[in-house]
Amino acid sequence: MFREMRRTKQEMPRNRCEEVLERGTSGVLAVLGDEDYPYAVPLSYVYRDSKIYFHCAKNGHKLDAIAKNNKVSFCVIDQDVVVREKYTTNYRSVIVFGRARILEGEEKKRALLELALKYVPDGGEENRAVAEKELSRVCMVEIEVEYMTGKEGRNIVQEQI
Repeated sequence: MFREMRRTKQEMPRNRCEEVLERGTSGVLAVLGDEDYPYAVPLSYVYRDSKIYFHCAKNGHKLDAIAKNNKVSFCVIDQDVVVREKYTTNYRSVIVFGRARILEGEEKKRALLELALKYVPDGGEENRAVAEKELSRVCMVEIEVEYMTGKEGRNIVQEQI
């Protein structure tokens, strides 16, 4: 169903892909937008238990697209360093494919708190208070990961050997 990576020597195992997703602070969500044009938008997220969570406004382009077609992809760039003398880059990235859904109730509250904890890990009770206050104002979306692939530049792979 999903394409296999062409350059398999540069493919990262799932556990390394998950490490990239866990440490990343932003990614790009891609959906099928208006008039079937791709719509890609950067956003903050949290990755937990093979799921990606993000918040957004209660209406807008992202949600309209997800309502129309819940298949999405999400990309995180972990490293991108230009090596001028070699005309290349040392890069590492992960792409996720999955289905998005809007969260409600306790799922929504738990996901918003997870997001707050990622960005303010020492927030404690303040995180809970902010999450409670913002809960009615935001939409929380979950992406259930169906497939993920990660790739890193040849230079990085060679350094690891």
